[in-house]
Amino acid sequence: MSIGSVEIELKAIFGDRYSTSSSTRSNYSRGEDTYDPVLSKAVIFPESNQEISTILKLCNEKNVPVVPFGTGTSLEGNVVGNEDGITISLEKMNKILAVNVEDFDCRVQANVTREQLNEHLREDGVFFPIDPGANAAIGGMAATSASGTMAVKYGTMKSVITGLTVVLSNGEIINTGGRTKKTSAGYNLTNLFIGSEGTLGIISEVQLRLSPIPESIMSAVCHFSSLEEAVRTAQETIQYGIPIARIEMLNKDQMDISINYSKLQGVNASPTLFFEFHGTELANKESIKIVEDLSKNNNGSKFKWAADLEERNKLWQARWDVYYSVKALVNNGRVYSTDVCVPISRITECVKFAEEEVNKIGLRAPMVGHLGDGNFHVLFPYNPHDKHMYKKIREFSNKLIDKTLQLNGTITGEHGVGLHKKNYLLKEHPDNIPVMKTIKRSLDPNNIMNPGKIFDLN
Repeated sequence: MSIGSVEIELKAIFGDRYSTSSSTRSNYSRGEDTYDPVLSKAVIFPESNQEISTILKLCNEKNVPVVPFGTGTSLEGNVVGNEDGITISLEKMNKILAVNVEDFDCRVQANVTREQLNEHLREDGVFFPIDPGANAAIGGMAATSASGTMAVKYGTMKSVITGLTVVLSNGEIINTGGRTKKTSAGYNLTNLFIGSEGTLGIISEVQLRLSPIPESIMSAVCHFSSLEEAVRTAQETIQYGIPIARIEMLNKDQMDISINYSKLQGVNASPTLFFEFHGTELANKESIKIVEDLSKNNNGSKFKWAADLEERNKLWQARWDVYYSVKALVNNGRVYSTDVCVPISRITECVKFAEEEVNKIGLRAPMVGHLGDGNFHVLFPYNPHDKHMYKKIREFSNKLIDKTLQLNGTITGEHGVGLHKKNYLLKEHPDNIPVMKTIKRSLDPNNIMNPGKIFDLN
């Protein structure tokens, strides 16, 4: 591979939107993950599909690796740079291209963020429901198949994406799917690229389904004497078929951290469920009554309701800030986050196993979970120079992965594979890897697209 001639051509085309400065390269060298920064040779800032096409065509001809970069909120090493290649930042591709309120859909460029989109939609009576916590770019959310706190009601990125514009490694621009609610037109290429993490092409535009803003939104917290009782309540809520928008779990340690970090008042440092109900006022009251009874049967406290929109937003902001609240525990520290997901009938068993194993190793490990869809995270704040601590964390992670797979779960519910979970993917899908490699070689024969992520091609 040779970047020299490519660099000359790209500099001539993009001018000051092609940067080789150390500070710029450092800013785009990694996400919110556990990896040391890797600086690419340069960072480039395209503004259109055609400019991405130009970049990839030149890089493909010279075998120069490329790493797509959105907002940098990924957690698994998905956007770590490539020392022999260039990083393509999509930050200038942040336009909302079309909103069709009557059809509940819209089309956006890749670096539109979820908060930006919902701010744009706030007067239209519709919203974008996928909420991973971080203010992530929608293209990146598509690339990692993200979900978040409201997946129990509204699904994941796979549920709300109906089409994509993707630029392939040879510069070809393709449009998958469309605006219709259903289609039987050939292979489902849209879902092929969702979760591909930039290894098959660069997602530059996303066609999305939107949801109507509910008539009534009610949020509450409920405390429990044990984590197992809290998790069992969430499991039973789903098994009863209660139409709930979110059930979020924070264990005792995480509640203590969040109370201090987010200045929460009127809540306790004990295992806690955050509930949110979306629907009509009457339907919500019926659902709430059942969930309150289930909570009471599991020794839950009385529900503490968010009195107004400001209080509700503060409550959920504390949940969204969990990662940063944990990271703040260690100066210049990092956070190792697990991301397992199991069938809802197995969630209590899996969380109990995780809690017991955490207690054995004696490390601080707050836990949070999207329990409504069987997904939870154990968070380890640590000093990256403490190799012994990292070894203990990884040993715990290995045990949790093995338990998860025994329970017919998955190694990653929403973060993707990146660099971090490549060995775990081999455990979960050893029979799929050869097929994935065949697809990769077909669409990216020179292996320039985010090479080394998800799996090693050679």
